[in-house]
Amino acid sequence: MLDLGRALVAELGLDPGVDMLSRWMAHYIAELIEDAETAKGEERPAKITTCADAILKLWEHRHLLPNGKRPFEDLEPILTALESLDPTDDTPRYLRSTRMVVDETEQNAEARKWLNIIDGLDYSAKILIRYCLTQVAQNTFDKSKDWVALADAVGFEENIDLTVIRFITDESDLLKTSEPKNRARELLEDRIARLDGFKEMASALAFDMRRQLKQADESI
Repeated sequence: MLDLGRALVAELGLDPGVDMLSRWMAHYIAELIEDAETAKGEERPAKITTCADAILKLWEHRHLLPNGKRPFEDLEPILTALESLDPTDDTPRYLRSTRMVVDETEQNAEARKWLNIIDGLDYSAKILIRYCLTQVAQNTFDKSKDWVALADAVGFEENIDLTVIRFITDESDLLKTSEPKNRARELLEDRIARLDGFKEMASALAFDMRRQLKQADESI
């Protein structure tokens, strides 16, 4: 917990040029850390608890810290986008609340075929968006990984920002690995197959739209 507190103090800053609120919070936490570290005897547990509680409260309100001082500030636009995608949820992004239930009768075979295509396109779109957002995150990612490591060491409960950054880490590691293991290989092969299908479907749709435009032009 004290390591997380030190990192927050360093982020908030103690320099005179730092805004007053940030400097006050940094001084307050720094003083509590020093008191906890130098305390002896019976007073030490109480001071450590007081310090840990203050650090925890500050961490819980990290999203409200001033501009330039929030731990995951550089990733906030990406976190917002990924939160809307909900990377831990594999249900379709579109038609998720009113997904049509189709029975197995012959007359519904065509409807079932198109619903399966929708599922495939939805999944492929998620793959593409995940890849793009992972690439965007690379420039500011190392610092965020350090914050996640500090939070993990303390044992904080899951939050959307920590969950999303772990997700980006997994995606980045998967894409960077030069020798994927069995599970990673299966996942990559599945994604490739789905993207190939996505590409074929997009090409067929574009061809059909061009055909419609050509027919419209010829009828003029």
